[in-house]
Amino acid sequence: ELDQLTNREREVLRLLALGASNPEIASALVVSRKTVEHHVEAVYAKLGVQSRAEAVAAALQRGIVPVE
Repeated sequence: ELDQLTNREREVLRLLALGASNPEIASALVVSRKTVEHHVEAVYAKLGVQSRAEAVAAALQRGIVPVE
């Protein structure tokens, strides 16, 4: 699952896990909101999740973002 994520998708997931909104992610990565939406959809599909909360949980379980 995690191996299937591109570097950009990993970055989007990391920002999601840090609580960033799609507009905030778009600004941070200097891309459009629509591009972020596509990345988020790809992350959901590759991780087999259906929500931000599930994606964040998956990121934490897989060590993509540190548990503080």
